[in-house]
Amino acid sequence: MQKLAVLLTCFNRKEKTVAALTALEAAYKKAEDNWEMSIYLTDDGSSDGTSEAVAANFPDAKILEGTGSLYWAGGMRNSWGEAVKGDYDAYLLLNDDTNVSPNLFDAVAKTHEFCLSNFGKGGIYVGTTVDADTKKVTYGGSLFKNRFLAKISRIQPKDHPVPCHLGNANIMWVSKNVVDDVGILSEGYVHGMADYDYTLKANKKNLPSLVMPGIVGECTNDHNDPYQKFFKLSLKERFKMLYNPIGFDFVSQTYHMRKHFPLRYPFFVMVGYVKVLFPKLYYHLLYKRRKSL
Repeated sequence: MQKLAVLLTCFNRKEKTVAALTALEAAYKKAEDNWEMSIYLTDDGSSDGTSEAVAANFPDAKILEGTGSLYWAGGMRNSWGEAVKGDYDAYLLLNDDTNVSPNLFDAVAKTHEFCLSNFGKGGIYVGTTVDADTKKVTYGGSLFKNRFLAKISRIQPKDHPVPCHLGNANIMWVSKNVVDDVGILSEGYVHGMADYDYTLKANKKNLPSLVMPGIVGECTNDHNDPYQKFFKLSLKERFKMLYNPIGFDFVSQTYHMRKHFPLRYPFFVMVGYVKVLFPKLYYHLLYKRRKSL
């Protein structure tokens, strides 16, 4: 029997967290593969009873206590760091606002078979999600259109696995051999970008990253364009938002640029401060132009 560790982190989203685990449990029960599944959830200081609700509904889940300032990347590192002690055959990174489809394990099996046949080893398998209402793709795998500008295009899933450069960890399956070679999510990331970093690290080691066939989950993209609000903030508030992990997360962003795109790093830092000091200039001269590329 193969061992699977499911990794999550949460903060004050009790209903969504329980719903995500409920959908996962339904998919697991439908799976034909012989997996023994363990859940590792880092609760980063929830005050809405998330841990209690998870414990009541999923008594076998391993609930880990966060520091209260881990955010997504830190929380996922915490869960993975504990899970890796168990030497699992695979790890499933799952956002707590993502409901997997009943076909998840079937899509994983098809992707793994394709990966072994074409690359001779396991890899990273990225699941595509759609908005529950619009059915438009929200998260998944992407390809670079322009590496210097870090401009990417989202991959529309097909009926077979498709290679990707980057992957969102809303649903991300990682084979044991990848973890043995790459490790877990990198230190240095506070909230975002750690999943992109992980797929880039794997690609540099010639470990395949593939988008699973079809749609394998639902997740709403609730990241609204921040610039409608940004214009109205004071200078102090704009600097605060620049460094806020759930704002522009400048620490994670600059670390990512310095690590993977060193030629672009100085330009990126400069643009970050232009963004704060001259928000309207940045929006009209740089932001709108970049979005249109």
